[in-house]
Amino acid sequence: MRYITPRKAAAGLGSARAGTAHHWQMTVSSYALVILTPLFMIAVGGAIGLPQDAVAAHFGRPFPGIITALFIVVGMIHFIKGTRIMIDDYVYGSANKMAIIAANIFGWGVIAAAIFALAKMAFTTPAI
Repeated sequence: MRYITPRKAAAGLGSARAGTAHHWQMTVSSYALVILTPLFMIAVGGAIGLPQDAVAAHFGRPFPGIITALFIVVGMIHFIKGTRIMIDDYVYGSANKMAIIAANIFGWGVIAAAIFALAKMAFTTPAI
């Protein structure tokens, strides 16, 4: 009978060398979201109840447009990194790879759609 100690089983595996960097990325993005969330609510609050043309003009202005773009980009990158952690913990095999790919496609698709919509509102509405 062969007995392998826990130390022997773990020898040579080492760390992935990315844990600290990932932790700091998540921490910085969460602090950025703490600042951006109230600003985003103020930017969106100014557009509540306005007709469609006025909403497009509102988000075509620099402050609401930039705050909304930053909120969505930082929020979705935080989402992508957070779902990667959950997927690695709970999904195994080829489903793991497929779930990571799906989460990345979804996150970057939302970012692309939001930036496209904001750019379209900024460049197609007349300045007020």
